[in-house]
Amino acid sequence: MLDYSQEEKEIFMSEALKEAQKSLDKAEIPIGCVIVKDREIVGRGHNAREELNQAIMHAEVMAIQEANRTVGNWRLLACTLFVTIEPCVMCSGAIGLARIPKVIYGACNQKFGGAGSLYDILRDERLNHRVEVETGVMEADCAKIMQDFFRQSRERKKEAKRLAKLEVVQGM
Repeated sequence: MLDYSQEEKEIFMSEALKEAQKSLDKAEIPIGCVIVKDREIVGRGHNAREELNQAIMHAEVMAIQEANRTVGNWRLLACTLFVTIEPCVMCSGAIGLARIPKVIYGACNQKFGGAGSLYDILRDERLNHRVEVETGVMEADCAKIMQDFFRQSRERKKEAKRLAKLEVVQGM
């Protein structure tokens, strides 16, 4: 298994955060992912469900697809997946199916986590492929981009409500 220095982990997680920013710029939930093989990024992804109108277009799925093309194989045996937020159940399943041996994520996903928070699919001994999981790399930065997104989303909804009330009052 390829071990990374703390500096390398932060470099790759910073790249995942850049992917998350792409989602944020499109008003998508800001999660980003990179897949690394031999210390080179072979796959990148960011949430694009709204943009592509496809429920499965999560960051991890997009990164796995690109890595499969880059590597030329569906098995990503010598790769490490870096993702800003704990993978959901669907993405954890995809990671296992792609045979990725190691996942490093920044912040936990208390509502949908499939890699330790709600479920632990990646390390479930009943499955034929188990994944080494490391958490907490650049955790504060990874959590902040999500918190900012949801705070801004609540503010936009509140403002839309206020404007709708104002229209009703002015229409009287």
